[in-house]
Amino acid sequence: MPDTTLISETILFAGLDDDALAKVVEAGRDLEMLRGDVLFREGDDPDELFVVVSGRIAIANKSIDGRESMVALMEEGDLFGEMGLFDGRGRSAEARALETSVVTAVPYVPVRSLYEDDPALLWRVVAMLAGRLRTMDTALADSVFLDVTGRTAKRLLDLAGEEDEFSLPITQEELAGMVGASRERVNKAIASFIRLGWIEQIDRTYRITNREQLTIRAR
Repeated sequence: MPDTTLISETILFAGLDDDALAKVVEAGRDLEMLRGDVLFREGDDPDELFVVVSGRIAIANKSIDGRESMVALMEEGDLFGEMGLFDGRGRSAEARALETSVVTAVPYVPVRSLYEDDPALLWRVVAMLAGRLRTMDTALADSVFLDVTGRTAKRLLDLAGEEDEFSLPITQEELAGMVGASRERVNKAIASFIRLGWIEQIDRTYRITNREQLTIRAR
């Protein structure tokens, strides 16, 4: 049975009354995924949205020659796959598990019924899409105004959050996809941070030793 509390805390379903929330939860189903499992591929016909219960899901685009750009990293409580509910078009990206994960799949049909019964609920959709646009604007600005080293610094800070010591939840190839550069250039940037004494690295574990300078470099 899907987690009612987790679903109720997503921006799309926050504030629903008990009856409406129950319809969403009852329609949902939990899916267990292993690392590398693909939830959907770019261009697939959509009929469900998803909430991450545990683990991490990569949202990525691939070029014709196989190169990958990771456009988002979905973690516990994050909702994704909703665009097809509103435009009816194919998936805009691929969703793949980066580690053992559980996601709740919610069919579009009961969600669409909620909006048809109470159009005022669509303001939550507006808020969510506005957030998506802000994130996209930031990513576009980063690609224009930050070099590879700056984008790498910003991604490491994003992955660390408030913690100074953290384990990289993705491979360096996947990190390069998030940065939008080759693995070699991202590794070179990380090596420069280590040389400058801003971070320390042991295998895939990092410790930020100079957050101030790393933050300045990420601007």
